[in-house]
Amino acid sequence: MSQARALVVGEALVDIVRRTDGSVSEHVGGSPANVALGLARLGRRADLLTWLGADAYGALVVRHLEASGVSVLRGAETAISTPIATAHLDAEGAATYDFDLVWDLPHSWDESAEPPLVLHTGSIGAALQPGAQKVARLVEARRPTSTITYDPNLRPALMGSPQDTLPLVESLVLQSDVVKVSDEDLAWLLPGVAPAEIAEEWTRRGPSLVVVTHGGKGAFASTRSGARLMVAAPAVQVADTVGAGDSFMSGLIDGLWDAGLLGADRREQLRDVDPGTVEAILERCARIAAITVSRPGANPPTRGELDHG
Repeated sequence: MSQARALVVGEALVDIVRRTDGSVSEHVGGSPANVALGLARLGRRADLLTWLGADAYGALVVRHLEASGVSVLRGAETAISTPIATAHLDAEGAATYDFDLVWDLPHSWDESAEPPLVLHTGSIGAALQPGAQKVARLVEARRPTSTITYDPNLRPALMGSPQDTLPLVESLVLQSDVVKVSDEDLAWLLPGVAPAEIAEEWTRRGPSLVVVTHGGKGAFASTRSGARLMVAAPAVQVADTVGAGDSFMSGLIDGLWDAGLLGADRREQLRDVDPGTVEAILERCARIAAITVSRPGANPPTRGELDHG
């Protein structure tokens, strides 16, 4: 495993999944935690900075992540209780969520002195106060040394109106090198505007690469250099969609890592990335997401499963 590392910042929680047949199961989740898990399973060194309670669910989260190689960074402060999300699955396996959580970050934590190659954030951790302000400051502080990746992964139940949320999202977009966002997020955030139009506008203003996922229809990418790409999603029997976008995000970071495009000193190369490189990375991301949706919960593949499956 490479000594270079990813720092992922955001929520880890327990998903309580309720299905239409009445069955209930518990899985470790949270979008940033899922991204860290996906990176670790792909063989990357992944550190997760999060906010957990000193309780049974917190211990469950740590055991689950550390079993796949994620390092959960510790601080002196802890949450009163570990966050919980209840996922309600419809007949097609799509999830809607209710949340019971408070989000913050410790004032300090144990971390390697070596800057991370990439800092990833998004979802609740980048939007819910009081922690979101600390995340924004951390992004600003790490940008001179690290690639910044961002997935809004919006949760309307927690984030207020689109009008309230848009300035926060766009401020992080403008600080990011790579953005991955779903078409559903964009439809809520900017209704009536074509996702490709938003992606192209964002790449003109800041990021080198913006990827819009369209579920089973594949993904679209816009690059700062002007390339426009679309890749299809593999056909697969869907168990549920929990963690699909997060595993795609892990694959995107991992693919850029393989291509030597991460790190602040590679920012110029990322801006000029070859369209063929992006297309190959996105096709691999789509395979990763397809494996994830083919099995219950946020259960992304290992590198071995991906390479030999």
